Amino acid sequence: MNPEVIDEATLQGAVIDALRVLGWYVAHFRPARTEKGWRTPVAADGKGFPDLLATHIKQKRLLAIELKGKRGKRTPEQEIWAEHFLAVASVTVAVEYHLWTPADWPDNVMDVIRRRP
Repeated sequence: MNPEVIDEATLQGAVIDALRVLGWYVAHFRPARTEKGWRTPVAADGKGFPDLLATHIKQKRLLAIELKGKRGKRTPEQEIWAEHFLAVASVTVAVEYHLWTPADWPDNVMDVIRRRP
């Protein structure tokens, strides 16, 4: 895949496929079309939650992954979630937070999901 033309949806599909092949369990919450446009129903502080949450039982790892297209920028709510995941990661080695763009595919993405603790 050419990072210059890959969009966020394509990147997401590739990342999910790679995670699954390598034994990760992955969650993604899709938006639904409503009268007011596309919405992802969330409660409490759910707005801005990372695109993917992946766990690996044998590696005892948790990945929180935000995906963006080539020129994507995090929302203020996504910044808050990143801050929280990174704060926990500083005291718990098993929790990691990653922001990936098409430029990270496949090298950086695969390095992270293949890495052993």
